[in-house]
Amino acid sequence: MSILAKIAEIENEMARTQRNKATAHHLGLLKARLAKLRRELITPKGGSGGATGEGFDVAKTGDARIGFVGFPSVGKSTLLSNLAGVYSEVAAYEFTTLTTVPGVIRYKGAKIQLLDLPGIIEGAKDGKGRGRQVIAVARTCNLILIVLDVLKPLGHKKLIEHELEGFGIRLNKQPPNIGFKKKDKGGINFTATCAQSELDAETVKSILAEYKIHNADITLRSDSTADDLIDVVEGNRVYIPCIYVLNKIDQISIEELDIIYKVPHCVPISAHHRWNFDDLLEKMWDYLKLVRIYTKPKGQLPDYTSPVVLPDERTSVEDFCLKIHKNLIKELKYALVWGSSVKH
Repeated sequence: MSILAKIAEIENEMARTQRNKATAHHLGLLKARLAKLRRELITPKGGSGGATGEGFDVAKTGDARIGFVGFPSVGKSTLLSNLAGVYSEVAAYEFTTLTTVPGVIRYKGAKIQLLDLPGIIEGAKDGKGRGRQVIAVARTCNLILIVLDVLKPLGHKKLIEHELEGFGIRLNKQPPNIGFKKKDKGGINFTATCAQSELDAETVKSILAEYKIHNADITLRSDSTADDLIDVVEGNRVYIPCIYVLNKIDQISIEELDIIYKVPHCVPISAHHRWNFDDLLEKMWDYLKLVRIYTKPKGQLPDYTSPVVLPDERTSVEDFCLKIHKNLIKELKYALVWGSSVKH
């Protein structure tokens, strides 16, 4: 039986099972089995794994990397061409873009790399239509823009989220607050610091037994689900912020546009007419969470033209030095830091 057939069988069984307290244990086991099969699908066993996606991954440049993901013919290439001034072939048929097309924009002093990825189709996470290589490139991005056609957004949005989640990408989520530590002996030591609605010691043990883990410390610091626990045990999940870009707003009315504006993580634009690009760029900057650091030569004014850009969570003096050159940290004696957001 192929892996895809096994996955389909488990999904059918999960769809048939009623969700209540009595079946939570069984569903948790099925979810763990499903996650294991998905991982086997992503990383085939044995061999060199065959040829990699030819011409797919692009060398990382700049301070951040943004990937455009979406179905064919939703306007990803038009958006890249108009934002970054790079020519990405645009035509009225699907699958015009067959490889990754990179572009670079400068915004607020930061160099941001944009990647126009080929369109993905339903079943991409299972390898249809080179979908696996496309999603593998999306995993390396700091921010994902899901480009949707405004006339059929919700169905597409759900499908793309499902494809990315099946590949271990979690959109607009924080890593679950679960402590997990393997041991050599001592059995499963389970502690929950707050009330749990779904997981209990029995369910946790059965999920870990599915992974052949019989000795571990598990600490649940928030109300967690079986999926959260599986994500922590798998350990290969990436948590990426995401913006939904609703393209082709020139085809809808103002009233519909007002409703769309209320959807969270959403920016309506028209790539062809270049409408609302400044709003999109501002939102991209917010979601990337970058910090600009300006250098100041002694006795002169700071150089406000070329900042050193670092991600929000890595802004120590050491990170700053490593960004410029790895030898700088060895010669550094002291640094003066000032500004409204400095924490000494």
